[in-house]
Amino acid sequence: MRPQDILMPVAAGLACKPGGFHIDPVRPVERALITHGHSDHARPGHGAVLATRETLDMMRLRYGDDFAGSTQAIAYGEAIKLGDVCVKFYPAGHVLGSAQIAVTCQDTCVVASGDYKDAPDPTCAPFEVVPCDVFITEATFGLPVFRHGDAALQVRKLLDSVALFPERAHLVGAYSLGKAQRVIALLREAGYDAPIYLHGAMEKITHYYVSRGVALGELRAVKGVKKADLAGTITLAPPSATSDVWTRRFPDPVTAFASGWMRVRARARQGGVELPLVISDHADWDGLTATIGATGAGEIWVTHGQEDALVHWCKTKGLAARPLDLVGYGDEDEGEIVPPGEDSEA
Repeated sequence: MRPQDILMPVAAGLACKPGGFHIDPVRPVERALITHGHSDHARPGHGAVLATRETLDMMRLRYGDDFAGSTQAIAYGEAIKLGDVCVKFYPAGHVLGSAQIAVTCQDTCVVASGDYKDAPDPTCAPFEVVPCDVFITEATFGLPVFRHGDAALQVRKLLDSVALFPERAHLVGAYSLGKAQRVIALLREAGYDAPIYLHGAMEKITHYYVSRGVALGELRAVKGVKKADLAGTITLAPPSATSDVWTRRFPDPVTAFASGWMRVRARARQGGVELPLVISDHADWDGLTATIGATGAGEIWVTHGQEDALVHWCKTKGLAARPLDLVGYGDEDEGEIVPPGEDSEA
């Protein structure tokens, strides 16, 4: 069977006609398979949702119990028959519960990877290479300039700044699902054992990570803490909160931002970031190209990101490749809503 008869891009996202479902649809559909809990991939309103337990829990935390008509949890490696296809979920290494979805029909296997990274992350299952005929890859950082390096070195840069400026508070902008928890875990791995403070928007998901066995050490809500008591501390907050009135509750704050985009100095300056931390939950250029090669796929479909450069690279390696031009995916939770009351001064 031709791969395009198994999965094809439509207005709602990737559609599987023989299986009767969509993958990460951007509008409500009858049956959705969701790769992970970020809001550009996991939207409410579908008739039925199939995802890992953690992804379903994330959606429930964010959207309420009635985010879908019905839900079904699937474990990594478990096979489920949907219509004429078989689907399996495999770890994507992106955030807790994130998955690649392998769709097999007859003798053809297409893997939709969602968002992924091949770098170590103590907060989620590591990425697993899935041999396939067609590999659908993201290209968020699909340019050779993006090489993220060792995240532990970036955390050391943060800790060096804390030691250098003990009278100042350090505010680290990070997405509330995945990035914040990874930064906390990396701080703990680096030997930082002081309490870490959380913006209100971080609390639910971070405590959910803890409930799933992810060790994050002592965590405290920042709300209500006296300004003077926050000197020398580290607080995790949504990126939007680090540039508004909320920061006035901190003594002379150092603003940091953990993102792969911090490799671009102009982007850091534009955002008023004093301490850029190059920590990404997406594969960099080397990770993307190495993963493509490891899958053994002869055909590569590229989506959401720097599509053209990666398509060109694939073709230089003798692989059939094309952009999918899917619309509606981008920086996860870039526009996170700050809970009411959290932007006021303490």
